[in-house]
Formats: sequence, structure tokens, C-alpha cells
Amino acid sequence: MPYDFQTIFSTAAPYREYLAIHGSLEEQARWKNIYDSVCLTDAQRTLLAGFRRKMNVLCLAGTWCGDCVNACPIFERFAEAAPAIDLRFVHRPQRFDPAVGDPATALAKELSICGGPRVPMLVFLSEDWCECERFGERTLAFYRNKAASLQGPSCPTGLIAPPADLFSANVAEWLTHFERVQLMLQTSPRLLRLHGEI
Repeated sequence: MPYDFQTIFSTAAPYREYLAIHGSLEEQARWKNIYDSVCLTDAQRTLLAGFRRKMNVLCLAGTWCGDCVNACPIFERFAEAAPAIDLRFVHRPQRFDPAVGDPATALAKELSICGGPRVPMLVFLSEDWCECERFGERTLAFYRNKAASLQGPSCPTGLIAPPADLFSANVAEWLTHFERVQLMLQTSPRLLRLHGEI
């Protein structure tokens, strides 16, 4: 049975509300600092403005999380540039009891990767709540950078070339996931029929 993301989404909060409810003043300042530093290129803004199929994007995050502070403001900038994106956040406490049955804990279990609950985690949903993609935690650019710092410029899997500008690389890579799902929605035969386009 598919996970009921629609119900979770209906109680999730938009970016600013999420921060106001769950973020300490110090956390809010850190998130604002990253938000203010996100500069989308003209090409990225044009791409996002061209999204025409509604996307519901659910983000499991923690205001306390360093990965979230470096990613979630990027997602908000995407949503601001693309009216088709409805972005909502669910808070995952830093420490929580996996046995507790609250919705955020259940969502954290559902979205666990590599044996544990991670944040940020994105779930991309169509306008009628079909799941299109799950992705999160960290980008390939981040992992290349981390692996290079741990293992040097090469490793058994081949040459690791971390980007010179990791933040811009992260923005670009996160955007590829949003674009991929948007193209999936725009070319879906089911949605084309729903909108009378075929």
C-alpha cells in the first residue's frame, strides 16, 4: 500500500512558518544566512519559471541539521522562482524515539536510507499525490568533496574530482532533481490525458 504522503503534506508547513515554529533564533539566523547567499543564475531562474505542471514537494528536515541549513534554503529559492512548486516541511527532532508513533517519526522511518533516518529528505509528488521521486541527505558533489578529503584525490572507485565551488555545484545538482520530476510530470501520458493535452 502506498505511503499516505497527502495527509502528511496537508499538515506540513511552508518554509517561513516551519522556521518560525521549529527554529531557535540562532538556527533561523543560520538558515537566513544561507538563504541570502543562494544566487540562482539567469538560466536557472528561466528554467524554474518554465515549470508548468504542479509539483508537491515534501521535505523532512531538522532546523538543527547542518545538511538541512545548507540545502533547504536552496529548495525555497527554487519554489519562489517556480509557482508550480508547492514546497512544505515536516520537522524531525534531532533526538527521537523510533518507537513513538507520531507522523514525523513514521515519515522518518519511511524515508530512512543507509540504515538510518536522514535529513533533509525530499519526496516529489504529482498534483494528484502520486510519488515521483525520493532523494535527499547529500548531493554527489558533497560526497565527492567528502571522499576526496578522506581518501585524497583518488580512491579505488576512480578519480574523485570535487567541484571548485561546492555550494554552486550543490544548487545545480539539487535543481536537476526538481527538473527531472517536472519533465516526468510534463511528459506523463496519464497527466497529459488528465489535462486534455493528448
